[in-house]
Amino acid sequence: MSKVSYYTAEGLKKLREELNHLKDVERPKASQAIAEARDKGDLSENAEYDAAKEAQGLLEMKISKMEETLSNARLIDESQLDTSKVLVLSTVKLKNQNNGMEMKYTLVAESEADLKAGKISVTSPIGKGLLGKSVGDVAEIQVPNGTLKFDILEITRE
Repeated sequence: MSKVSYYTAEGLKKLREELNHLKDVERPKASQAIAEARDKGDLSENAEYDAAKEAQGLLEMKISKMEETLSNARLIDESQLDTSKVLVLSTVKLKNQNNGMEMKYTLVAESEADLKAGKISVTSPIGKGLLGKSVGDVAEIQVPNGTLKFDILEITRE
């Protein structure tokens, strides 16, 4: 059973661009490498040929996986999302009860997560702990070094 993944328009565009790059640039390069190795003589003892064939197989597998991901990708209609509770694409302003630090995270699909940009995956421990919470709720999240408690201060769509 294939897994449906939800993407923003930006994330879906990036996925398509990467797939096109693999098909239009990397695939011809792999074929060229095989052709060059084949021209070097005896295939039974040609390590370069074996390596090129293996690289091509891995590339084709990666292309196949990306095509499957793309076929199960769904675009999220941000205008239909509810801001009363935390969902995918919610931007959540939190306050850590332990140290009083405030932070802001946007919950995104696993493939779009980028902590430096403040985007965390909905499948991460913090992401899972925040889903479904409302402003004023306290999210208690189990992390490897204990339990974190966050006050939910604000939920927005950006």
